[in-house]
Amino acid sequence: MCAMSDPTATTSPWPGRARVGARWAARTALAIGGALIAVLLFARVSAPIGPFDATLAFRPASGGAEVAVPPLGSLAVDVYDGPLRLDISLQSVDQARAQALASDPVLLAGVVDRVTEDLQSAVVRLVWVTAFWALAGAALVSWVVLRRRREPLIALGVTTAVLATTGAVGAATWRPEALSQPTYTGLLVNANSLIGNAQDIVARFDAYRASLEDLVANVGTLYATLSALPSPTGAGDSVALLHISDIHLNPAGFDLMRQVVEKFDVDGVLDTGDLTDWGSEPENRLITSVGDLDVPYVYIRGNHDSATTAEILAAQSNVTVLDDSDVRIAGIRIVGAPDPRFTPDKSTGDDEAGADVLVTSGEELADFAGTLAEPPAIALVHDPKQAPPLDGVVPLVLAGHTHERAVERLSEETLLMVQGSTGGAGLRGLQGEYPEPLTCTVLYLDPASGSLLAYDEITLGGLGATEVTVQRTIVAADQARDAEGAVAPPEEGGAVVAPVPAGDPVVPASPAG
Repeated sequence: MCAMSDPTATTSPWPGRARVGARWAARTALAIGGALIAVLLFARVSAPIGPFDATLAFRPASGGAEVAVPPLGSLAVDVYDGPLRLDISLQSVDQARAQALASDPVLLAGVVDRVTEDLQSAVVRLVWVTAFWALAGAALVSWVVLRRRREPLIALGVTTAVLATTGAVGAATWRPEALSQPTYTGLLVNANSLIGNAQDIVARFDAYRASLEDLVANVGTLYATLSALPSPTGAGDSVALLHISDIHLNPAGFDLMRQVVEKFDVDGVLDTGDLTDWGSEPENRLITSVGDLDVPYVYIRGNHDSATTAEILAAQSNVTVLDDSDVRIAGIRIVGAPDPRFTPDKSTGDDEAGADVLVTSGEELADFAGTLAEPPAIALVHDPKQAPPLDGVVPLVLAGHTHERAVERLSEETLLMVQGSTGGAGLRGLQGEYPEPLTCTVLYLDPASGSLLAYDEITLGGLGATEVTVQRTIVAADQARDAEGAVAPPEEGGAVVAPVPAGDPVVPASPAG
Protein backbone atom coordinates (compact mmCIF):
# COMPACT_ATOMS: atom_id res chain seq x y z
CA MET A 1 0.00 0.00 0.00
CA CYS A 2 1.55 3.25 -1.08
CA ALA A 3 1.74 6.23 1.22
CA MET A 4 0.04 9.33 -0.07
CA SER A 5 2.06 12.61 0.02
CA ASP A 6 0.54 15.55 1.81
CA PRO A 7 -0.39 18.13 -0.85
CA THR A 8 -0.25 20.90 1.77
CA ALA A 9 3.45 20.27 2.53
CA THR A 10 6.01 22.77 1.02
CA THR A 11 9.75 22.48 0.41
CA SER A 12 11.93 24.71 2.72
CA PRO A 13 13.65 27.59 0.78
CA TRP A 14 16.66 27.80 3.11
CA PRO A 15 18.85 25.06 1.56
CA GLY A 16 18.54 26.76 -1.85
CA ARG A 17 19.27 30.19 -0.46
CA ALA A 18 22.26 28.83 1.40
CA ARG A 19 23.63 27.39 -1.82
CA VAL A 20 23.14 30.71 -3.61
CA GLY A 21 24.81 32.60 -0.74
CA ALA A 22 27.73 30.20 -0.71
CA ARG A 23 28.10 30.53 -4.48
CA TRP A 24 28.21 34.32 -4.26
CA ALA A 25 30.58 34.20 -1.32
CA ALA A 26 32.90 31.99 -3.38
CA ARG A 27 32.61 34.33 -6.36
CA THR A 28 33.40 37.36 -4.18
CA ALA A 29 36.33 35.62 -2.51
CA LEU A 30 37.77 34.54 -5.84
CA ALA A 31 37.32 38.02 -7.32
CA ILE A 32 38.93 39.79 -4.36
CA GLY A 33 41.69 37.18 -4.09
CA GLY A 34 42.50 37.46 -7.78
CA ALA A 35 42.44 41.24 -7.59
CA LEU A 36 44.83 41.28 -4.62
CA ILE A 37 47.25 38.87 -6.26
CA ALA A 38 47.38 40.93 -9.44
CA VAL A 39 47.76 44.19 -7.49
CA LEU A 40 50.60 42.81 -5.36
CA LEU A 41 52.43 41.41 -8.38
CA PHE A 42 51.95 44.10 -11.00
CA ALA A 43 50.26 47.27 -9.71
CA ARG A 44 53.14 49.69 -9.14
CA VAL A 45 54.44 52.76 -10.91
CA SER A 46 57.82 54.47 -11.07
CA ALA A 47 57.85 58.24 -11.14
CA PRO A 48 60.12 61.23 -10.46
CA ILE A 49 59.21 63.12 -7.27
CA GLY A 50 61.33 66.24 -7.07
CA PRO A 51 64.97 65.12 -7.27
CA PHE A 52 64.06 61.52 -6.32
CA ASP A 53 63.21 58.48 -8.42
CA ALA A 54 60.39 56.75 -6.54
CA THR A 55 58.20 53.66 -6.72
CA LEU A 56 54.56 53.81 -5.63
CA ALA A 57 52.15 50.95 -4.86
CA PHE A 58 49.05 50.12 -2.83
CA ARG A 59 49.37 47.37 -0.23
CA PRO A 60 46.81 45.70 2.09
CA ALA A 61 46.81 47.60 5.41
CA SER A 62 44.58 49.86 7.48
CA GLY A 63 44.90 52.92 5.28
CA GLY A 64 47.39 55.77 5.51
CA ALA A 65 50.64 56.26 3.65
CA GLU A 66 54.23 55.25 4.29
CA VAL A 67 57.35 56.76 2.75
CA ALA A 68 60.48 54.58 2.81
CA VAL A 69 63.83 56.37 2.70
CA PRO A 70 66.39 53.58 2.60
CA PRO A 71 68.66 53.16 4.48
CA LEU A 72 67.50 55.86 6.91
CA GLY A 73 64.11 54.35 7.74
CA SER A 74 60.57 55.46 6.95
CA LEU A 75 57.81 57.81 7.98
CA ALA A 76 54.09 57.01 8.12
CA VAL A 77 51.12 59.38 8.05
CA ASP A 78 47.56 58.41 8.99
CA VAL A 79 45.87 60.48 6.27
CA TYR A 80 42.93 58.19 5.41
CA ASP A 81 41.20 54.94 6.38
CA GLY A 82 40.57 51.90 4.22
CA PRO A 83 41.92 48.46 3.32
CA LEU A 84 44.84 49.77 1.24
CA ARG A 85 47.94 51.73 2.24
CA LEU A 86 49.91 53.92 -0.16
CA ASP A 87 53.57 52.87 -0.09
CA ILE A 88 56.17 55.26 -1.54
CA SER A 89 59.78 54.15 -1.75
CA LEU A 90 62.46 56.70 -2.63
CA GLN A 91 64.84 54.57 -4.66
CA SER A 92 67.56 57.01 -5.69
CA VAL A 93 68.45 60.65 -6.33
CA ASP A 94 68.69 61.87 -9.89
CA GLN A 95 71.99 63.76 -9.97
CA ALA A 96 70.99 66.09 -12.79
CA ARG A 97 67.75 67.18 -11.10
CA ALA A 98 69.43 67.51 -7.71
CA GLN A 99 72.23 69.66 -9.15
CA ALA A 100 69.74 71.90 -10.96
CA LEU A 101 67.76 72.30 -7.74
CA ALA A 102 70.81 73.16 -5.64
CA SER A 103 72.16 75.68 -8.14
CA ASP A 104 68.93 77.58 -8.80
CA PRO A 105 67.35 79.45 -5.84
CA VAL A 106 64.14 79.87 -7.85
CA LEU A 107 63.75 76.13 -8.27
CA LEU A 108 64.67 75.59 -4.63
CA ALA A 109 62.02 78.05 -3.46
CA GLY A 110 59.36 76.14 -5.44
CA VAL A 111 60.48 72.66 -4.50
CA VAL A 112 57.46 71.99 -2.27
CA ASP A 113 55.01 72.85 -5.05
CA ARG A 114 57.00 70.75 -7.52
CA VAL A 115 57.07 67.72 -5.23
CA THR A 116 53.33 68.09 -4.58
CA GLU A 117 52.56 68.18 -8.30
CA ASP A 118 54.81 65.20 -9.00
CA LEU A 119 53.24 63.19 -6.19
CA GLN A 120 49.67 63.99 -7.23
CA SER A 121 50.41 62.97 -10.81
CA ALA A 122 52.04 59.73 -9.70
CA VAL A 123 49.19 58.81 -7.33
CA VAL A 124 46.54 59.42 -10.02
CA ARG A 125 48.45 57.17 -12.40
CA LEU A 126 48.82 54.54 -9.69
CA VAL A 127 45.05 54.55 -9.05
CA TRP A 128 44.33 53.77 -12.70
CA VAL A 129 47.04 51.11 -12.88
CA THR A 130 45.79 49.50 -9.65
CA ALA A 131 42.18 49.47 -10.88
CA PHE A 132 43.21 47.87 -14.18
CA TRP A 133 45.21 45.06 -12.58
CA ALA A 134 42.58 44.47 -9.89
CA LEU A 135 39.85 44.01 -12.52
CA ALA A 136 42.09 41.89 -14.75
CA GLY A 137 43.18 39.64 -11.87
CA ALA A 138 39.64 39.17 -10.58
CA ALA A 139 38.28 38.24 -14.02
CA LEU A 140 41.13 35.86 -14.82
CA VAL A 141 41.02 33.93 -11.53
CA SER A 142 37.21 33.62 -11.66
CA TRP A 143 37.31 32.23 -15.19
CA VAL A 144 40.16 29.80 -14.45
CA VAL A 145 38.51 28.39 -11.30
CA LEU A 146 34.82 28.40 -12.17
CA ARG A 147 35.04 27.86 -15.95
CA ARG A 148 31.81 29.66 -16.76
CA ARG A 149 31.59 32.46 -19.32
CA ARG A 150 29.55 34.74 -17.15
CA GLU A 151 31.86 34.45 -14.12
CA PRO A 152 34.47 36.98 -15.33
CA LEU A 153 31.68 39.55 -15.85
CA ILE A 154 30.38 38.89 -12.36
CA ALA A 155 33.90 39.21 -10.97
CA LEU A 156 34.34 42.54 -12.76
CA GLY A 157 31.13 43.83 -11.18
CA VAL A 158 32.09 42.66 -7.70
CA THR A 159 35.59 44.12 -7.96
CA THR A 160 34.29 47.43 -9.30
CA ALA A 161 31.95 47.68 -6.30
CA VAL A 162 34.80 46.92 -3.88
CA LEU A 163 37.10 49.47 -5.51
CA ALA A 164 34.41 52.15 -5.48
CA THR A 165 33.70 51.48 -1.78
CA THR A 166 37.40 51.64 -0.96
CA GLY A 167 37.76 54.96 -2.77
CA ALA A 168 34.66 56.39 -1.07
CA VAL A 169 35.94 55.42 2.39
CA GLY A 170 39.35 56.98 1.65
CA ALA A 171 37.78 60.23 0.41
CA ALA A 172 35.37 60.44 3.35
CA THR A 173 38.15 59.95 5.91
CA TRP A 174 40.81 62.15 4.23
CA ARG A 175 42.83 64.00 6.90
CA PRO A 176 45.39 66.36 5.29
CA GLU A 177 46.36 67.79 8.68
CA ALA A 178 47.94 64.42 9.51
CA LEU A 179 50.67 65.17 6.95
CA SER A 180 52.36 67.43 9.51
CA GLN A 181 52.38 64.69 12.19
CA PRO A 182 54.33 61.76 10.74
CA THR A 183 55.55 58.74 12.69
CA TYR A 184 59.23 57.99 12.10
CA THR A 185 61.10 54.67 12.19
CA GLY A 186 64.76 53.79 11.83
CA LEU A 187 67.33 56.60 11.88
CA LEU A 188 64.58 59.08 11.00
CA VAL A 189 63.23 58.95 14.57
CA ASN A 190 65.51 61.94 15.28
CA ALA A 191 63.96 64.05 12.52
CA ASN A 192 61.10 65.40 14.59
CA SER A 193 63.36 66.61 17.40
CA LEU A 194 65.67 68.18 14.81
CA ILE A 195 63.14 70.18 12.76
CA GLY A 196 60.18 70.30 15.14
CA ASN A 197 56.54 70.29 14.13
CA ALA A 198 56.50 71.28 10.46
CA GLN A 199 52.94 72.56 10.57
CA ASP A 200 53.64 74.85 13.53
CA ILE A 201 56.86 76.25 12.08
CA VAL A 202 55.36 76.98 8.65
CA ALA A 203 52.17 78.49 10.05
CA ARG A 204 54.03 80.61 12.60
CA PHE A 205 56.61 81.80 10.09
CA ASP A 206 53.94 82.97 7.64
CA ALA A 207 52.36 85.07 10.39
CA TYR A 208 55.78 86.08 11.74
CA ARG A 209 57.11 87.43 8.46
CA ALA A 210 53.80 89.14 7.64
CA SER A 211 54.09 91.16 10.84
CA LEU A 212 57.80 91.81 10.33
CA GLU A 213 57.19 93.36 6.91
CA ASP A 214 55.57 96.31 8.66
CA LEU A 215 58.00 96.28 11.55
CA VAL A 216 61.06 96.36 9.33
CA ALA A 217 59.64 99.29 7.38
CA ASN A 218 59.06 101.13 10.66
CA VAL A 219 62.81 101.32 11.16
CA GLY A 220 62.64 104.31 8.83
CA THR A 221 60.35 106.11 11.22
CA LEU A 222 62.70 105.32 14.07
CA TYR A 223 65.58 106.83 12.17
CA ALA A 224 63.63 110.04 11.80
CA THR A 225 63.40 110.16 15.60
CA LEU A 226 67.08 109.44 16.08
CA SER A 227 68.18 111.95 13.47
CA ALA A 228 66.98 114.70 15.78
CA LEU A 229 69.56 113.64 18.38
CA PRO A 230 72.90 115.45 18.50
CA SER A 231 75.64 113.89 16.38
CA PRO A 232 77.90 111.55 18.36
CA THR A 233 80.91 113.75 17.44
CA GLY A 234 79.12 117.06 17.84
CA ALA A 235 80.25 117.97 14.32
CA GLY A 236 78.32 115.41 12.31
CA ASP A 237 81.47 113.52 11.25
CA SER A 238 81.51 109.82 12.13
CA VAL A 239 81.77 106.37 10.54
CA ALA A 240 78.65 104.20 10.89
CA LEU A 241 79.08 100.42 10.84
CA LEU A 242 76.28 97.89 11.22
CA HIS A 243 77.01 94.88 13.45
CA ILE A 244 74.92 91.79 12.67
CA SER A 245 75.28 88.18 13.75
CA ASP A 246 73.54 84.79 13.72
CA ILE A 247 71.03 85.38 10.92
CA HIS A 248 70.71 81.59 10.53
CA LEU A 249 69.23 82.06 7.06
CA ASN A 250 66.08 83.80 8.34
CA PRO A 251 64.74 85.89 5.40
CA ALA A 252 63.43 88.48 7.89
CA GLY A 253 67.00 88.99 9.12
CA PHE A 254 68.14 89.81 5.59
CA ASP A 255 65.17 92.21 5.26
CA LEU A 256 66.17 94.00 8.46
CA MET A 257 69.81 94.28 7.41
CA ARG A 258 68.91 95.81 4.03
CA GLN A 259 66.57 98.35 5.60
CA VAL A 260 69.09 99.46 8.24
CA VAL A 261 71.86 99.76 5.64
CA GLU A 262 69.62 102.08 3.62
CA LYS A 263 67.85 104.09 6.33
CA PHE A 264 70.85 104.55 8.63
CA ASP A 265 73.24 105.28 5.75
CA VAL A 266 75.89 102.96 7.16
CA ASP A 267 79.40 102.78 5.70
CA GLY A 268 79.71 99.00 6.05
CA VAL A 269 78.38 95.79 7.58
CA LEU A 270 80.27 93.65 10.12
CA ASP A 271 78.96 90.07 10.30
CA THR A 272 80.24 87.91 13.17
CA GLY A 273 79.04 84.64 11.69
CA ASP A 274 76.36 81.94 11.58
CA LEU A 275 74.83 83.35 8.44
CA THR A 276 73.55 79.83 7.67
CA ASP A 277 72.18 77.00 9.79
CA TRP A 278 74.02 73.96 8.43
CA GLY A 279 76.46 75.41 5.88
CA SER A 280 74.88 73.17 3.22
CA GLU A 281 74.98 73.74 -0.52
CA PRO A 282 71.27 74.69 -0.90
CA GLU A 283 71.65 77.25 1.92
CA ASN A 284 74.81 78.66 0.41
CA ARG A 285 72.99 79.37 -2.86
CA LEU A 286 70.67 81.77 -1.03
CA ILE A 287 73.25 83.90 0.80
CA THR A 288 74.70 85.63 -2.25
CA SER A 289 72.11 88.39 -1.78
CA VAL A 290 74.64 90.16 0.49
CA GLY A 291 76.47 90.92 -2.74
CA ASP A 292 73.60 93.24 -3.71
CA LEU A 293 74.33 95.61 -0.82
CA ASP A 294 75.94 98.89 -1.88
CA VAL A 295 78.36 98.92 1.06
CA PRO A 296 81.39 96.81 2.08
CA TYR A 297 80.50 93.61 3.93
CA VAL A 298 83.04 92.08 6.33
CA TYR A 299 82.40 88.51 7.44
CA ILE A 300 83.91 85.86 9.69
CA ARG A 301 82.73 82.26 9.70
CA GLY A 302 80.61 81.02 12.62
CA ASN A 303 80.39 77.46 13.90
CA HIS A 304 77.29 76.89 11.72
CA ASP A 305 79.01 78.13 8.55
CA SER A 306 81.02 75.80 6.37
CA ALA A 307 84.23 76.58 4.49
CA THR A 308 82.14 76.53 1.31
CA THR A 309 79.93 79.25 2.79
CA ALA A 310 82.99 81.45 3.28
CA GLU A 311 84.21 80.75 -0.26
CA ILE A 312 80.87 81.71 -1.83
CA LEU A 313 80.74 84.93 0.17
CA ALA A 314 84.33 85.78 -0.72
CA ALA A 315 83.34 85.59 -4.38
CA GLN A 316 80.97 88.56 -3.93
CA SER A 317 82.56 91.83 -5.04
CA ASN A 318 81.72 93.77 -1.86
CA VAL A 319 82.53 91.01 0.66
CA THR A 320 85.76 90.51 2.62
CA VAL A 321 86.15 87.26 4.56
CA LEU A 322 88.57 87.64 7.46
CA ASP A 323 90.71 84.70 8.57
CA ASP A 324 93.42 86.10 10.87
CA SER A 325 93.56 89.03 8.47
CA ASP A 326 92.51 92.68 8.31
CA VAL A 327 90.61 95.19 6.18
CA ARG A 328 89.82 98.92 6.24
CA ILE A 329 86.36 100.48 5.94
CA ALA A 330 86.27 104.29 5.72
CA GLY A 331 89.69 104.38 7.36
CA ILE A 332 88.72 102.06 10.25
CA ARG A 333 91.05 99.04 10.49
CA ILE A 334 89.28 95.77 11.35
CA VAL A 335 90.79 92.38 12.11
CA GLY A 336 88.94 89.10 12.46
CA ALA A 337 89.19 85.34 12.92
CA PRO A 338 86.57 82.63 12.28
CA ASP A 339 85.23 80.18 14.82
CA PRO A 340 87.69 77.27 14.53
CA ARG A 341 84.84 74.75 14.98
CA PHE A 342 82.15 73.52 12.60
CA THR A 343 79.39 72.16 14.84
CA PRO A 344 75.98 72.81 13.25
CA ASP A 345 74.42 69.83 15.09
CA LYS A 346 74.02 70.93 18.72
CA SER A 347 73.02 67.41 19.79
CA THR A 348 76.62 66.21 19.46
CA GLY A 349 77.79 68.30 22.41
CA ASP A 350 80.86 69.43 20.45
CA ASP A 351 79.83 73.06 20.81
CA GLU A 352 80.82 73.05 24.49
CA ALA A 353 83.96 70.98 23.97
CA GLY A 354 86.06 73.63 22.23
CA ALA A 355 86.98 76.16 24.94
CA ASP A 356 90.72 75.57 24.45
CA VAL A 357 90.62 75.96 20.67
CA LEU A 358 88.59 79.15 21.06
CA VAL A 359 91.17 80.68 23.40
CA THR A 360 93.94 79.62 21.03
CA SER A 361 92.08 81.23 18.14
CA GLY A 362 91.83 84.50 20.11
CA GLU A 363 95.55 84.36 20.94
CA GLU A 364 96.46 83.88 17.28
CA LEU A 365 94.32 86.87 16.28
CA ALA A 366 95.94 88.95 19.02
CA ASP A 367 99.39 87.94 17.70
CA PHE A 368 98.37 88.97 14.19
CA ALA A 369 97.07 92.33 15.42
CA GLY A 370 100.41 92.93 17.11
CA THR A 371 102.23 92.60 13.78
CA LEU A 372 100.33 95.50 12.18
CA ALA A 373 101.96 98.90 11.79
CA GLU A 374 99.06 100.51 13.64
CA PRO A 375 96.66 98.83 16.06
CA PRO A 376 93.22 97.89 14.73
CA ALA A 377 90.10 99.62 16.02
CA ILE A 378 87.82 96.55 15.94
CA ALA A 379 88.28 92.79 16.19
CA LEU A 380 85.60 90.36 14.98
CA VAL A 381 85.18 86.93 16.58
CA HIS A 382 82.19 84.62 16.61
CA ASP A 383 82.27 83.18 20.12
CA PRO A 384 82.84 85.54 23.09
CA LYS A 385 85.27 82.94 24.46
CA GLN A 386 87.71 84.08 21.75
CA ALA A 387 87.72 87.62 23.18
CA PRO A 388 89.82 87.49 26.41
CA PRO A 389 93.22 87.20 24.63
CA LEU A 390 92.32 90.40 22.73
CA ASP A 391 91.78 92.40 25.92
CA GLY A 392 94.11 95.39 25.85
CA VAL A 393 95.17 94.63 22.28
CA VAL A 394 92.06 95.96 20.49
CA PRO A 395 89.76 98.59 22.01
CA LEU A 396 86.54 97.01 20.66
CA VAL A 397 85.69 93.33 20.14
CA LEU A 398 82.45 92.27 18.42
CA ALA A 399 81.03 88.76 18.85
CA GLY A 400 77.82 86.75 18.53
CA HIS A 401 76.98 83.07 19.01
CA THR A 402 75.05 83.27 22.30
CA HIS A 403 71.90 84.88 20.81
CA GLU A 404 71.89 87.19 23.85
CA ARG A 405 72.91 90.83 23.50
CA ALA A 406 75.48 91.95 26.07
CA VAL A 407 77.99 94.79 26.51
CA GLU A 408 80.93 94.29 28.87
CA ARG A 409 84.18 96.11 29.57
CA LEU A 410 87.03 93.66 30.12
CA SER A 411 89.76 94.08 32.72
CA GLU A 412 92.16 95.88 30.35
CA GLU A 413 89.43 98.32 29.21
CA THR A 414 88.58 96.53 25.94
CA LEU A 415 84.85 96.80 25.23
CA LEU A 416 83.21 93.47 24.32
CA MET A 417 79.89 93.79 22.48
CA VAL A 418 77.99 90.54 21.95
CA GLN A 419 75.16 90.73 19.44
CA GLY A 420 71.86 88.89 19.93
CA SER A 421 70.56 87.21 16.77
CA THR A 422 69.78 89.30 13.70
CA GLY A 423 67.79 86.33 12.41
CA GLY A 424 65.90 85.70 15.65
CA ALA A 425 67.82 82.38 16.01
CA GLY A 426 66.56 81.32 12.58
CA LEU A 427 63.39 79.35 11.87
CA ARG A 428 64.01 77.13 14.90
CA GLY A 429 63.50 80.22 17.03
CA LEU A 430 59.81 80.02 16.07
CA GLN A 431 59.33 76.76 17.94
CA GLY A 432 59.16 78.40 21.36
CA GLU A 433 56.15 80.14 22.82
CA TYR A 434 57.50 83.48 21.58
CA PRO A 435 60.02 83.80 18.73
CA GLU A 436 63.38 85.34 19.52
CA PRO A 437 63.64 89.08 18.74
CA LEU A 438 65.73 90.27 15.80
CA THR A 439 68.64 92.46 16.87
CA CYS A 440 71.43 94.48 15.28
CA THR A 441 73.55 97.45 16.30
CA VAL A 442 74.76 100.55 14.45
CA LEU A 443 78.19 101.65 15.72
CA TYR A 444 79.40 105.25 15.38
CA LEU A 445 83.20 105.64 15.37
CA ASP A 446 85.57 108.56 15.23
CA PRO A 447 87.05 108.57 11.69
CA ALA A 448 90.44 109.74 12.92
CA SER A 449 91.06 107.54 15.98
CA GLY A 450 88.60 104.71 15.32
CA SER A 451 87.26 104.96 18.88
CA LEU A 452 83.62 104.12 19.56
CA LEU A 453 81.53 107.25 20.15
CA ALA A 454 78.00 105.85 20.38
CA TYR A 455 75.83 102.94 19.29
CA ASP A 456 72.17 102.34 18.43
CA GLU A 457 70.76 98.99 19.55
CA ILE A 458 67.88 98.01 17.24
CA THR A 459 65.40 95.38 18.43
CA LEU A 460 62.43 93.97 16.53
CA GLY A 461 60.09 91.96 18.72
CA GLY A 462 59.01 88.43 17.85
CA LEU A 463 55.60 87.23 16.74
CA GLY A 464 52.80 89.27 18.31
CA ALA A 465 55.05 92.21 19.31
CA THR A 466 53.65 95.71 18.84
CA GLU A 467 56.77 97.83 18.73
CA VAL A 468 60.29 98.21 17.46
CA THR A 469 62.85 100.00 19.60
CA VAL A 470 66.16 101.71 19.04
CA GLN A 471 68.27 102.63 22.05
CA ARG A 472 71.14 105.08 21.58
CA THR A 473 74.02 104.92 24.04
CA ILE A 474 76.75 107.56 24.19
CA VAL A 475 80.15 106.09 25.11
CA ALA A 476 82.27 108.25 27.41
CA ALA A 477 85.93 107.59 28.08
CA ASP A 478 85.39 107.69 31.82
CA GLN A 479 82.11 105.78 31.80
CA ALA A 480 81.47 104.03 35.10
CA ARG A 481 81.33 100.28 35.40
CA ASP A 482 79.39 98.17 37.85
CA ALA A 483 80.99 95.52 40.07
CA GLU A 484 80.62 92.81 37.42
CA GLY A 485 82.22 94.82 34.64
CA ALA A 486 79.00 95.55 32.72
CA VAL A 487 78.78 98.99 31.16
CA ALA A 488 76.55 101.31 33.17
CA PRO A 489 73.99 103.60 31.47
CA PRO A 490 75.12 107.14 30.71
CA GLU A 491 74.51 109.47 33.62
CA GLU A 492 72.71 112.11 31.56
CA GLY A 493 70.21 109.98 29.69
CA GLY A 494 72.17 109.20 26.56
CA ALA A 495 69.81 106.32 25.82
CA VAL A 496 66.70 106.99 23.75
CA VAL A 497 63.97 104.39 23.28
CA ALA A 498 61.66 105.06 20.37
CA PRO A 499 58.76 102.59 20.24
CA VAL A 500 56.74 102.36 17.04
CA PRO A 501 53.32 100.67 17.37
CA ALA A 502 52.56 98.31 14.51
CA GLY A 503 49.63 100.42 13.32
CA ASP A 504 51.47 103.75 13.07
CA PRO A 505 52.31 105.31 9.70
CA VAL A 506 55.61 104.14 8.30
CA VAL A 507 58.17 105.55 5.92
CA PRO A 508 57.80 103.80 2.54
CA ALA A 509 60.49 101.19 2.08
CA SER A 510 61.73 99.39 -0.97
CA PRO A 511 60.40 95.82 -1.32
CA ALA A 512 62.54 93.09 0.16
CA GLY A 513 64.50 91.21 -2.42
